[in-house]
Amino acid sequence: MRILVMSDCHGAQGTMEKVLQKHGDIKKVFFLGDGVTQVEEVMHFFPDRDFKIVSGNCDWDPVYPSFSNAVVEGVKILFTHGHRFGVKGSRERLFEMARAMGAALVLYGHTHIADVEYRDGVYMVNPGALNGSRNGPNGYAIIDITSAGIMPSLMKI
Repeated sequence: MRILVMSDCHGAQGTMEKVLQKHGDIKKVFFLGDGVTQVEEVMHFFPDRDFKIVSGNCDWDPVYPSFSNAVVEGVKILFTHGHRFGVKGSRERLFEMARAMGAALVLYGHTHIADVEYRDGVYMVNPGALNGSRNGPNGYAIIDITSAGIMPSLMKI
C-alpha cells in the first residue's frame, strides 16, 4: 500500500490540491500539521481519501492532537508535527517514543527539511514542506508499505 505524506502547508492550499490530484491512486493521506484549515477544505473535494491529521504549532485552534498513531499493512506508524518533541534540535525523543510503542515508521514535519533516516529498525521520514522548504524545492513524501518492507521516497513539487 502507498501512503502520501504532507506537512507545513502554510496557506498553500492550491499546492496541496495539485499533489492530491497528481496521486489519485493513493487513498491514505497523512497530514502533519501547519495547515489544518487548508487540509479540512481540501478533504471535501477528495471524499475517497482516508486523511490522518495532526495539528502543528501554527494551527492556532488545534482540533487534532499533536501526535497520533496508525497501523497500515501491519506496520505501526507514529505521526506528529514534531514541535512537541523538539525535532529542530534533536529527533532523539521522537525516536525513543517510536521504540517504546513499537513503531517501525515515524512521520514528522516542523523543520521544513525533507529527510529520511533509518536507525535500529525504525524509519524516520520528514516530507519537507509544501510551502517554505529550507533545503531545496518544496515537497512531500510517498511511502510504499509492502510485505517486502518500507520504501520512502521524497518528492519535489
